[in-house]
Formats: sequence, C-alpha cells, structure tokens
Amino acid sequence: MPSPEVMIFVVLGGLIAIGSPIAVALAMAGVVGIVMGLPSQMLGTLGTNTYNAIAKYPLVAIPLFVLTGTIFERSGVAANLVRFARALVGPRRGGLAVVATLVCLIMGGMSGSGPADAAAVAMVMAPSMAKAGYPRAFTATVIAASASTAILIPPSVALIIYSILVPGVDLRALFAAGLFPGLLAGLAVIGPSVWLSRRYGFEGGEGDERPPLWESFVGALPALFAPVIILGGLRSGLFTPTEAAVVAVAYGVFIGTAIYRNLGWRDLYRAFADSAVLSAVILLIISLAGIFAWAGNTLGAFDQLANAVLGVSDDPAVALALVMALLLVAGMVLDGVSIYLILIPILMPVMQGFQWNATWFGILMAMTIAVGQFTPPVAVNLMVTTKVTDVPMERTIGWALWMVTAMVAALALVIIFPQIALWLPETLGYRV
Repeated sequence: MPSPEVMIFVVLGGLIAIGSPIAVALAMAGVVGIVMGLPSQMLGTLGTNTYNAIAKYPLVAIPLFVLTGTIFERSGVAANLVRFARALVGPRRGGLAVVATLVCLIMGGMSGSGPADAAAVAMVMAPSMAKAGYPRAFTATVIAASASTAILIPPSVALIIYSILVPGVDLRALFAAGLFPGLLAGLAVIGPSVWLSRRYGFEGGEGDERPPLWESFVGALPALFAPVIILGGLRSGLFTPTEAAVVAVAYGVFIGTAIYRNLGWRDLYRAFADSAVLSAVILLIISLAGIFAWAGNTLGAFDQLANAVLGVSDDPAVALALVMALLLVAGMVLDGVSIYLILIPILMPVMQGFQWNATWFGILMAMTIAVGQFTPPVAVNLMVTTKVTDVPMERTIGWALWMVTAMVAALALVIIFPQIALWLPETLGYRV
C-alpha cells in the first residue's frame, strides 16, 4: 500500500484522468490523505479548511472582475475596439489577425480571463476573417493564442490567486510585472500570424473599407479608458486591487447602459447571473483546494515532492526547465486557476530553495500556462474559439505549433532577462 504522501497525488491524478471535476478531485485527494495518514478526528477540520480557503478579502476581486469581463463582453466593447484597431492597422495581409491580437490585449486589461476574451473577440472577428479568406482553423488559433495573454495583462484572476497563495507577494507588483511580458506575448503571436498570412495569401487588402480613424477612436475611447482607470487607480493609491474591481464593475455598467446603450435590465440580470455561476465554480475549486493544501502540508507531501525536484539537479537552469515543462503540460489539460491551486504548494519550496524572485517566478508561471491554454489536445481557449468558428480542434494543430514556438521564445526572453518583468514594478516603487 503506497504511503499517504504518495496516495494524495495518486488519487488526484486518477480522478482528473477519469474526468472528475477538479474541485471534487482536490477534495477527495485531501480526504484520502487525512484518512490514511492522520488521526480520524482530523476529519473535523474539513469544514474549517474549506471555509478558510476562501475567507480572504482579496478573493472578493475575483467575482467582481469576472462580472466586469461579462459586462464588457456584452456591452459592445469588443465591436468598437475591433473597429478602432482596423482603422489603425488598415487593409493589408495579416491585418485582421493583428487586429484580433490587439483587441485581445485590450480586452485582457478589462476581464483578466482568457476564455472570456476568446469568446468575445471570436464572435466579432470570425465572420470578418472568414470573409477576408482566413481559414477557420487559423482564425480560431490566432484568437485563442492572443486571448491567452489575459492571464498576464492586469487585472489577471490567476495573478490574484498567486498573490494570495504565495506569502509576501505584492499584487500591485505582479500586475505591473505582467504588463511587458503580456505585450511581448502579443507580439509573439503577431509575428507568425502576419508571416503565415503573407505566405498563404490570406487577406489581400481588398476587404472592407478602412474605418475613419478619429471616429473609431472616439467610439472606442470609453473602452480604452477601462484599463487606464483600473491601473491608474492602483498606481495612485486611490483604491486597492479589490476596490479596483468594484470600480471596474461600476464603470462597465455605466458605459454599457449610458454610453453604448447595449445593456438593458434583462441583459444586466443575465450578466449578473452568468457571472455568479462562473464565480461560484472558481470559488468552489478554491475552497475545496483548501482541504488538499492542508492535508498535503500536514503530511509533508509537498515538501517531499519539492525535495525530489531539488534532488534532480542543483543547477537552477535545469530545475527551472523541468518546472516550465511541468507547467506547460498542466496548461494543456487544466485551467489556470486549478494549476495554481495544485502546483503552487509544491513549487513554492522549489522557488525558495533556488531563491528565485517570487514576482518574476509568478510571471513565468503565467506565461507558461498561457502557452498551454492554446496548445492541443485540451487547450481551454481553443475549446472556446473552435466552438465559435465551428471547426474541429485537430485542424488547428498545424497553426498552433507556430504560435507555441513564438510564445516559448518570448518566455525564454523573460527567463534570460528578468528585468523585462521586474523593471516596471521596481520603477513604480513596488516591493518585488
């Protein structure tokens, strides 16, 4: 019979493999560890640990940013941003692919959710890209890869969770640190998108007429102000990250009802209801992950696994390569929130053992998970865009490999030059 420390991971992996919900897998793995390795009265801690996992003030930001993304998605923001981006880029080969990436980057500064951005942008861009001659599989891949930058561009739900799980990390520093790597990731998608468009003759420049620049800019201005308000308020100290989420919701409701006038009472109700369901799923995973985290820490399972990783090599570069490979594989089959909750307790001792900067490491985690979000066979962002474009995921593999290669190159740059991530938070005076 395997030891409790081993069984906690065997049960977790087995349940995930058979398709069990992540929340159930985390809770059951923790319960098995408690039953096998601790006194039976420790089962009485299940309720306490479930509650303690979500009884954290910063977590209030998660449902609020989810609501923000839903409101912006349904208020016509994406359509106005697309029009402005098309006015900037103009009709050229690969132009619509560049537009899709730019819009995803801006939308990422509102919702912090890759799948939400992928859905909103795909709904608007897919018909135009199909009309311009882009294959549906290419369209789905470009939008999925571009939307993966939302995990880096502040406000990122994944970075909020990281700041809660890793003691001493300043969320404002994380948000600032994610900005330039996020833009770099966007450029990494644009490069192969334009090259492939020219190579295969997508969009010969004879598409729809270029929108007037000033008129489209004015139409997009309310949406463009959203990231400015969120990040500007954080930088000025006017509000905390949690309060920023409240401001973002209020601003989204205002521009949706008073400016774009695409949100009625029925639409708002639907947005609140859908956001509540999605937020409940996220918080349920976090709460039940508290059982897994407590059991793993109490049994010493996380320390043992971390020591095993540390024992593979004392070379930080080799260890980091192993960690990145693990995160990439995890990103292919799991969502970002689940990956953080499962792997951070394991990786934190490794990070501390090699004395890696916690802010920098958090950004590396986010970039690696971002790559996994559009890497088949699962790839949560691709699942969304292939559904919108009605194309089988297997047809995206050839296109996705180009995007993955470019994004991995961007990740390598952030590994080699940590200041790409750390310069901005250091300049702004945040603790990194």
